[in-house]
Amino acid sequence: MTTTDTKAATPARPCNIAASLPRLARERPDQIAMRCPGRGGGYDIALSYAELDARSDAIAAGLAQRGIVRGTRTVLMVRPTPEFFLLMFALFKAGAVPVLVDPGIDKRALKQCLDEAQAEAFIGIPLALFARALLGWARSARMRITTGARAILADATLADVERDGAHAGPQLADTQPDDIAAILFTSGSTGVPKGVVYRHRHFVAQIAMMGEAFGIAPGGANLPTFPPFALFDPALGTTSVIPDMDPTRPAKADPRKLHAAIARFGVDQLFGSPALMRVLTDHGQPLQGLKTVMSAGAPVPADVVAMLLELLPPDAKFWTPYGATECLPVAVIEGRELLTLRARTEHGAGTCVGRPVPPNDVRLIRVDDAAIETWSDDLIVKGGLVGEITIAGPTATDTYFNRDAATRIAKIRETRADGSTRIVHRMGDLGYYDGEGRLWFCGRKTQRVVTAETTLCTEQIEPVFNTHRDVRRTALVGLGNVGAQRAVLCVELRAGVAATEWPRIEEELRHLGEGFVHTAKVDVFLRYPKAFPVDIRHNAKIGREKLAAWAAKQRLR
Repeated sequence: MTTTDTKAATPARPCNIAASLPRLARERPDQIAMRCPGRGGGYDIALSYAELDARSDAIAAGLAQRGIVRGTRTVLMVRPTPEFFLLMFALFKAGAVPVLVDPGIDKRALKQCLDEAQAEAFIGIPLALFARALLGWARSARMRITTGARAILADATLADVERDGAHAGPQLADTQPDDIAAILFTSGSTGVPKGVVYRHRHFVAQIAMMGEAFGIAPGGANLPTFPPFALFDPALGTTSVIPDMDPTRPAKADPRKLHAAIARFGVDQLFGSPALMRVLTDHGQPLQGLKTVMSAGAPVPADVVAMLLELLPPDAKFWTPYGATECLPVAVIEGRELLTLRARTEHGAGTCVGRPVPPNDVRLIRVDDAAIETWSDDLIVKGGLVGEITIAGPTATDTYFNRDAATRIAKIRETRADGSTRIVHRMGDLGYYDGEGRLWFCGRKTQRVVTAETTLCTEQIEPVFNTHRDVRRTALVGLGNVGAQRAVLCVELRAGVAATEWPRIEEELRHLGEGFVHTAKVDVFLRYPKAFPVDIRHNAKIGREKLAAWAAKQRLR
């Protein structure tokens, strides 16, 4: 679809993440926008800005010929290959609404997500088309397109689509700020996945805020180990080098391949989960050439921060942005400042996530599990007290798709002094401000443990016990009814520590906990016999709900 404005000499550019592509294709046509590893290994696939713009135009036009146009909800199940990025930009240009779901989630949850999205089109690799036919995914989809060589279980191949639109010319729908741009499902690490509605203004604001917060300048090269972040690179004028790894298993990434890509293509920016940062620090090879590293998805352990900074050049920055699918970025802190606060974290203060990213309005409200329909300043807690973190700002999304109950729980409507209204998003996280205006994360609200005496937060308990030399990580869970729960600490030992050492370690953990008022409330310690369950997106968030179910089956003394 091509839109033109004949009334104005200089029409306003549509609010669209793809709107930068035509300009970049004119200004720097030969600059590589994206490099992807080929099937035989090695980076033998590259797209220049001119190619990315022209080919996504052709695909957008071909999609329009098949009824995939502005507002068409389209499931996209394609691996992080050139086809994925060409399709994403083509869908944005068409004004269609890509629907993205983490492929690693439970298959029943995946079907539920796809059913909820009520997709009108389905684009996928051949295996996804086969699974759709076998498992009944997205039955509402009337158009099916495969990235395969033949249209098996599909109405057309992507090659057909691109060929049919090859001569249509520039494509860019006149999308408006409030138009729906995409539906991104959460990982479901702390509940059932929900479809977050992203409007075009949310993506545009994310690009501006991230570029400003992290000092990302045009011309650099980024290694985004979480593929959706690669979509921001063209808008920021940088080159994406897609890593040769399974994006759903960052903890299993091969550090040698990552280092090879960094060295070969002059990568100066890297984004990855804490699990991927651990892979790089365990490998121990200096990360030469990097200027900016970002890690999100869960708190980054202090020892990982310290080791990574040792591997980075002295002038490099290691940022740990805080946020969620529903709102990103919210706050940010640099690794060196984080290390100065390490002792406070290890003494039970929580994890500092830094200062709010302008122009975010980050406020704390009293802890309440019920919905809050309208905002009142009476909700606010101050003076260093722990409350639920809320965010109002340009990237704060305002609804979940077809999840009215979840929307009511997570969103508050605020009427401002000038009569305008805005949505305040409840992060579902607990935290507080320190005297210097820094935000501290204490844990998920749903994972707090409420005993007869007090409330315990995971991020104020676990770091104390994680300092034990034989402990890899711990997880606080509550057993029983809220208000009368027993505080249980599940413990994962470091590799090589024998299970026969557990009696000694348990005794030492009890003694360690007695050193602080809040950790002394933990009265049950359980050794978990294998690696903790973690989320499928970043391999970093501990599955405390699964651990609680396991703990409930153990014989407690």
